Amino acid sequence: MVPKNPEQALEHAKHLLRVIPLVDGHNDLPWVIHSNTQAGKSVKRYDLSREHPESDTDIPRLKAGMLSAQFWAAFVPSLMPQPGRMTLELIDIIRQLPETYPETFVFAESPLDISRAKRAGKIASFMTVEGGVGLENSLSPLRVWQAAGVRLMTLCHNETLDWVDSATDAPRHGGLTKFGEAVVLELNRLGIIVDLAHTAPSVMHRVLDISRAPVLFSHNNAFSLCDHPRNAPDDVLDRIRSKKSVIMATFIPDFINQASRDWSRPLRDNFGKSSFMVSHEEAIAEQTKRIGPQPRATLKQLCHHIEYLVGRTGLNHIGIGSDFFGGATPDGLEDVSRFPYLLAELIERGWSDEAIEKIASGNFLRLFKAVERTGKALAKVEAPRTGRIEDYDGV
Repeated sequence: MVPKNPEQALEHAKHLLRVIPLVDGHNDLPWVIHSNTQAGKSVKRYDLSREHPESDTDIPRLKAGMLSAQFWAAFVPSLMPQPGRMTLELIDIIRQLPETYPETFVFAESPLDISRAKRAGKIASFMTVEGGVGLENSLSPLRVWQAAGVRLMTLCHNETLDWVDSATDAPRHGGLTKFGEAVVLELNRLGIIVDLAHTAPSVMHRVLDISRAPVLFSHNNAFSLCDHPRNAPDDVLDRIRSKKSVIMATFIPDFINQASRDWSRPLRDNFGKSSFMVSHEEAIAEQTKRIGPQPRATLKQLCHHIEYLVGRTGLNHIGIGSDFFGGATPDGLEDVSRFPYLLAELIERGWSDEAIEKIASGNFLRLFKAVERTGKALAKVEAPRTGRIEDYDGV
């Protein structure tokens, strides 16, 4: 029975989340902490126990959001000097979370840790690397990261690397180089989820061709509804089902609302990106003065994307990847406390309890278990892939 009003739908969503786990596939809190000069790269000094009104993620609001598992990103901008060192600094910040707040977080490396955290009333804290720039064109860091607890890797960020084309930069490789393919195959062997968010469609197709395990799109929406190059095109969406993969809908306004995307075009380069290392406050203020404020994206518009994605991939291939990072958010999804409101909107639209369970965690858990099984099987028959980019691409 569909609840009669939003209040009933929200209460029903919260009732479900007391029973089923909720997984968010992407949050950049480690970058926020790393960038905070007062914190000095210390989770304790940042003080997650209090609400941070200047941002969107902290312990009080994580609890209100009823999360059971969070994938934290060790995000390193592609143009950052010494990216290998910075990746390790961010991995350290993620490891500090359960060490500093053991009453809230459980250090997690396996799908089973999600149910363990749920039973304990805690949040499974997973580690991801966003952007392969920290490899510095060597395969060896992959095994070090895996030993440290990394269980998901986004191949690139906003810039094309020496071995992989980004969705928001000029292509140089027609997708992946031979070294890039070796990265994907070694991630399969290590049981690390291959994440295609940020990659060019040519990369998406090639990885769907060669990966021995299902792959993830950890924070993408539908290109057909909003033409940001970070969104997934239909020809990619149409392959997700056969690969038993998952796409996680994301909360970035410019990926949701075409009007918001169009408003921000003059503030971005030809590939739709802006620099994380440059302030755009003056440019935004000038654009607002010239044509008015940026149109707002909304929770309801995100649900349009979710239902479109389900229409292309099927209900078994959808998840949630917020990409909270202290930046702009849609109306209705202002911070991590708002996850139940997203599920409530879907319930109002007629989604069944079974469907809510799938988007909340069921689909992702199936993928995660498959990646883990594949890794264990491959590790028995394959030696580690070693070497640097020149050993594969002759650079």
